Amino acid sequence: MKAIAIERVRHHFGEKEVLKGITLSADQGEIIGLLGPSGAGKTTLIKIITGQLTPSEGSVLLAGYDMSHPSGEVYREIGMMMDDFGVYERLTCYDNLKLYADIYRIDADRIREVLEWVGLYEDRKYLAEKLSKGMRGRLMLARAVLHQPKILFLDEPTSGLDPATTRRIHDLIRQMQQDGTTVFLTTHNMTEAEKLCKHIALLHEGSIVEYGEPKEICRRYNHQNKLRLLLSDGTDVRLPNAREAAEQIKEYLLSGRIETIHSTEPDLESVFMELTGRSLQDD
Repeated sequence: MKAIAIERVRHHFGEKEVLKGITLSADQGEIIGLLGPSGAGKTTLIKIITGQLTPSEGSVLLAGYDMSHPSGEVYREIGMMMDDFGVYERLTCYDNLKLYADIYRIDADRIREVLEWVGLYEDRKYLAEKLSKGMRGRLMLARAVLHQPKILFLDEPTSGLDPATTRRIHDLIRQMQQDGTTVFLTTHNMTEAEKLCKHIALLHEGSIVEYGEPKEICRRYNHQNKLRLLLSDGTDVRLPNAREAAEQIKEYLLSGRIETIHSTEPDLESVFMELTGRSLQDD
């Protein structure tokens, strides 16, 4: 049984179709990424998968539960980190988690364990409204994993965070995955997706335009592979990484004109640009 099984999901807001027949699945213990620019439909899809919206068409199963009619039991199986979802500004870090621990009937020792895990135990008495953006992100992750969910949904978990906090959250995500948690990650950060995800889906205007392992996807578009030469006079030369460029490169070498030479393999950004004409970073 798949941890996540999405079949032909469509969704409309009025006359606008924002999701156009999405089919995806993930095994238990897998990190799957949904990669696309703002407005592609990522947040709408994650709200449908987690039962916050009902799709116009299609079906979603989470850990075998039908999310078109979600029961309370399924929410013991999943955790969510979305925007400021579930953070109470006037409560301390500890009391934010205590509130959810009481709901889930979780022992208080687990609160300390999770706060230590995200590096917030020393700051447990800070009010949420006083936290930096990075600390808030770690508190949101702590709340999402407090009840040890089997499936974790992360919507842009490192957006706007500094590199050090981003690395820490990436390490925590990998640790969850190693412990058997399935992670569904939505992001427009191609580096994040390449580092964390076993499989990714590229989403554009509500449709999946490419799917697979990150390196596999890039190999499919290896025709983009170029050689970039910087000549001694400052000229930037692009040549195909192929036999027909050999004579030109030989001429540059013999004349001693090459300062640097690099191979420019395709990445997810360039693949997405070829498929859609848009950047993953577009707002």
